[in-house]
Amino acid sequence: MKKANLMVVGTSSGAGKSLFVTALCRIFYKDKYKVSPFKSQNMALNSYITKDGKEMGRAQVVQAEASGLEPEVEMNPILLKPSSMNKIQIIVSGKSIGNMSGVEYNQYKKNLIPVLKETYSKIEAKNDIVIIEGAGSPAEINIKEEDISNFAMARIADAPVILVADIDRGGVFASIYGTIMLLKEEDRKRVKGIIINKFRGNKEVLKPGFEIIENLTGVKTLGVIPYADIDIEDEDSLSEKYKSFKLNKNSNKIKVSVIKLKHISNVTDIDALSIHKDVEIQFVSERSQIGDEDLIIIPGSKNTIDDLKWLKESGIAEETIKKARTKTIIFGICGGFQILGNKVKDPHHIEGDIEELNGLGLLDLETTMENEKTLIQYRGKLIAEKGLLKSLNDLEIKGYEIHQGLTEGNEKNLTSDNRTVLVNKNNIIATYLHGIFDNKDFTNNLLNEIRRRKGLEEVNSNISYEEYKIQEFDKLEKLVRENIDIEEIYKIIGLK
Repeated sequence: MKKANLMVVGTSSGAGKSLFVTALCRIFYKDKYKVSPFKSQNMALNSYITKDGKEMGRAQVVQAEASGLEPEVEMNPILLKPSSMNKIQIIVSGKSIGNMSGVEYNQYKKNLIPVLKETYSKIEAKNDIVIIEGAGSPAEINIKEEDISNFAMARIADAPVILVADIDRGGVFASIYGTIMLLKEEDRKRVKGIIINKFRGNKEVLKPGFEIIENLTGVKTLGVIPYADIDIEDEDSLSEKYKSFKLNKNSNKIKVSVIKLKHISNVTDIDALSIHKDVEIQFVSERSQIGDEDLIIIPGSKNTIDDLKWLKESGIAEETIKKARTKTIIFGICGGFQILGNKVKDPHHIEGDIEELNGLGLLDLETTMENEKTLIQYRGKLIAEKGLLKSLNDLEIKGYEIHQGLTEGNEKNLTSDNRTVLVNKNNIIATYLHGIFDNKDFTNNLLNEIRRRKGLEEVNSNISYEEYKIQEFDKLEKLVRENIDIEEIYKIIGLK
């Protein structure tokens, strides 16, 4: 069968590239093609560990799931994780090659073009269709020569291009025209279609604009995607989904406060909680927001020590300790786990200049930052004969670990491992496992413990988070099929 590919770029960050790529992956998968996502370079603090212990961006994990594929690092060969001191951690083919400043990386990244060519050829060889996602805007004229994420990748793959534009921000036709006209002529010729995204209202009012923009650019509009309530994981913590709002004190729902750390990472760990209808979640960045919750979550961090320092300076640490004394459940994940201990030590200055900082002291543990990262998918059994998790004794749990530190101390580990993975002391639960709430029985048990405390009826969700995601993928597929000219896209990629 003939190989096909397509690149999706956007007029800006947040235009909807990732979601549209996910939709196309789902459509082609349902049409019985073997389809894979690919993004040459991703900048995000939401990452994932593959079965072979490689680190990649979660956006391509979601797209792989929509494609019915096991995520593999070739789908995202370069991952950039903003760190401390104006540095970026550079992850190539799933492993860190160190930290660089933005200027240093811009000078270095052309050396990675052979990596992109090699990894793309591997993905292409294994699939019928490859959907390539760009990054940011392809028309940033000040850095266009250094760009390896957009049309440089389209040239490597010899791919036609579709441009996605966000109408919700306003100025959609100007952004379409400006983006296309700022491209080099050879790149402009690759643009074969325009998608208008996030529209609210009557699409008929846009039709005169379609004709004008096609006359100006020579590119046809392939459809308009309406704003819709579809719950698919966002690429990073800047999403509207993770903006702060105030908990409703008068509701009888389970109230969850997630501490929005300065260097918050893998915030997607929280998504599996949000599918429960009687759970409401707020993201907390000020001390005054804490006070009426049943559960406080300290999530992952790309810089544990700096976030711990901020927690203390903001007063959120003090409020969290007060809430712990009132039997509110405090839950730490990864960096949040480290923060709950007595100390965090950084003798090798991995995170910055501070060599040691006292933690919140809610767990009798200490963490020492080490040069080597722990990168593994995890599967193990809970050993919990007492405490909040005792009803889950012998339950198999799974997740993945991405952390720099080694945590040791006097708290009993509750898994069948000889290292600290998950602990529970009174109302404090902490774990290194990302994806912990994806474990249906674990989450049902935790939420039912809170319901019992509140005098509410217990609920046991019958749908797993994996099943929920598939439902949402299918909703997205239906929405895009109904509003986009998919037959024209098949013609663009040369399959019809």
